[in-house]
Formats: sequence, C-alpha cells, structure tokens
Amino acid sequence: MKINVLTLFPDMFAPVQQSMLGRGLEDKKWNLNLINFRDFTSDIHHHVDDSPYGGGAGMVLQIMPIKKTLDTIENKGKVIITAPQGKTFNQEMAREWAQEDNLTFICGHYEGFDYRIYDFVDEIVSIGDFVLTGGELPTMSMIDATVRLLPGVLGNAASPVDESFSHGLLEYPQYTRPADFEGKKVPEVLMSGNHQKIAEWRLKESLRMTYKKRPDMLAYRVLTAQEQKLLEEIKRES
Repeated sequence: MKINVLTLFPDMFAPVQQSMLGRGLEDKKWNLNLINFRDFTSDIHHHVDDSPYGGGAGMVLQIMPIKKTLDTIENKGKVIITAPQGKTFNQEMAREWAQEDNLTFICGHYEGFDYRIYDFVDEIVSIGDFVLTGGELPTMSMIDATVRLLPGVLGNAASPVDESFSHGLLEYPQYTRPADFEGKKVPEVLMSGNHQKIAEWRLKESLRMTYKKRPDMLAYRVLTAQEQKLLEEIKRES
C-alpha cells in the first residue's frame, strides 16, 4: 500500500514511522509519501490561506495549491479529507481501507478548506466530536489503524483477530507473569491448558466487558445462542 499525505507539517508524521509501523516501512509492507502543499503555491510568499469571502474570523485554506498537489499524484486511490462534518472513523472503515492499494489524505488547518475542494475527495472523515488545530493527528490515527491490518506489519497474523471491535465486542482481559501480583491472581482457567474452556472464558469476558463498558455495541450485534446464554449469565452475576 502507498499512502500519500498532503500536509503543511510533514515533520509531524514521525510517530507513524516508528515501532511496528516503522518496521513495516523498512520491510516495504507499505509506503508513506508526505507532500507539503505549500510547495505548490504560485504566491511568492508561499501563502496557502486567505481571508474568507463574506468576512469572518480566521483564514481559509485555498483550493489551488491543494488541487495542484493532487494533480501531481499518479495513483491517488481513495482521497480522504479530515473535517468535523465527516462520518466518524471506525474499525470497519480501517478494514475496508486496508484492502486498497493507494490512499490519499488531505490535512486541514486554520478555519478549514475552501468548500470547493470537497468536489475532489471520496470520503470526508472525522475521529470524533471535538476540534483539533489540524488534520495531522486524526490522519495519523487513521493511518495507524489501517496499516497495522496489512499482512506482515504486526508480524503475528493472529494479532488483530481478537482485538476490540474486530468482532463487534470489546477484547477480553489479558494477563501475563507473574501469576500472583500482590494477591491479585490470574484466572485459573487461563493456566489450565484446556483450550476449549479458555475460549469460552474469553468469549464470556468479551461479552462482559462490552455489556459493562460499551452496551451500545450489543445493539448492533446478532448474538449466537451461546453468546446469548453467556450474556444472560453475566446479567445474573451483575
């Protein structure tokens, strides 16, 4: 996968070039192309913003440098822009984007974009109902969530399978050594070696976590007979 990012602050993207994602870059599992669209202005001072028509506070990003930058990218793939009015990013979108060969993100700043830029994008996406100073942090979050699903990036192909949101449930609790820490013990079933019992425990605890912390998620999941039975047990135990 090749990911293009149009940004005024390419240095901000150091975090997605570290750790597992960084190793994925080194191993050519994905490619990151950072483009400063300030380089595509015709203004001698390289201005990319101007005051809004009709008046108002703040400055608006001009369409020309962004469109010029887009035109230089041969394989843009899906073009994504970060903006508050967009649909909220989720794990299902990350899975869909991970199937693409190319993605292009446009990061905003100031008071937003000249509205005409939206004619050249495929998806408008937000990461939540709050305001940030720019689109770089949301874009990095979405890149991380997407790229980690690419084959070979995490190293262990099974790593993303049981994670929260992967099956419409929160992930079950995880434990490691020591088995007893200040009287807090690891559940015995996890050390039993009985894989069937462990699988059932994990499913029940995923349901319990979801029921207690994100009950809204259960409204969108069709429970199996086993899951329904376990959920009834959880409700009685609560």
